[in-house]
This record gives sequence, structure tokens and C-alpha cells, in this order.
Amino acid sequence: MAEVHESAASLRFHGDDIDPEEISRILGCQPTSGAKKGGLWTTPNGTQVVARTGRWLLKTPQESPGDLDKQVAALFADLRDDLDAWKALAGRFRGNIFVGLFLSTYNEGIGLSPNTLSAIGLRGLELQLDIYSGRDDPEID
Repeated sequence: MAEVHESAASLRFHGDDIDPEEISRILGCQPTSGAKKGGLWTTPNGTQVVARTGRWLLKTPQESPGDLDKQVAALFADLRDDLDAWKALAGRFRGNIFVGLFLSTYNEGIGLSPNTLSAIGLRGLELQLDIYSGRDDPEID
């Protein structure tokens, strides 16, 4: 099986009561993007959107070939390690590591190390995967 062509990863918190500055203070890092419910945020293509719910998002650069272990480590590298604070945030808001996997063919794979899986779980975060195929359907003989 071939490696995943490209991966994107971000740390996200969503919730109606989110104050991005509070999360930044707790984690010790400014987000790539953040907004209170009803506030404005800018999409990657520059469009301003009204936030339907509060949001705090930290992105890492995309990797080709995909390397989720590296990307998750980069997300956590500059953030505080206070697991109680992380669990409190995850209990108040919807927290996750959101991953985009971009395939160049219909059969590619990627794995996560036990250390990466543990780091995500100890913080009370979900792992969410969006997988984008390089083909609509594999050819069937």
C-alpha cells in the first residue's frame, strides 16, 4: 500500500461560549483563526464569515507524503502540557484533531504511533478524519 499523498492537521475547539482569548491563555498560544459566536472570521480564500458558533483553530503546514505523527507533534509542541486544563477545555467545548487525508490513488494508507494516539487521548480530544480520494471509484475487474 502506498503512503497517503498529503495530510493536513489542525487542533480545533468549537462551542457557543468560546472566547478565543481564554483558550489562548490556557494553552499558551494564539490560534491560526478564532472567533466568538456571531463574530467574523476569515476563510483561507479571504472570505469573511459570521461564526455560527465560537471557534479556536490551530493549523500545521500540510505534509507530502502525509505525516500525521509529525503534524500532531507540531500542534502540541508550543502548547502547555497541563492535562487537567486540556481535559477541562475538552469537557466544555468540542475539541478535536481534525485531519484531511488527500489520496492520489484509491488505495493509500497512513498510521499513527502509540505516542501520538496517547497524546490525543490524554487531552480528551477526538480524532476526526476527512479522506479525499484521488479517484471516484476503483476499477473493478
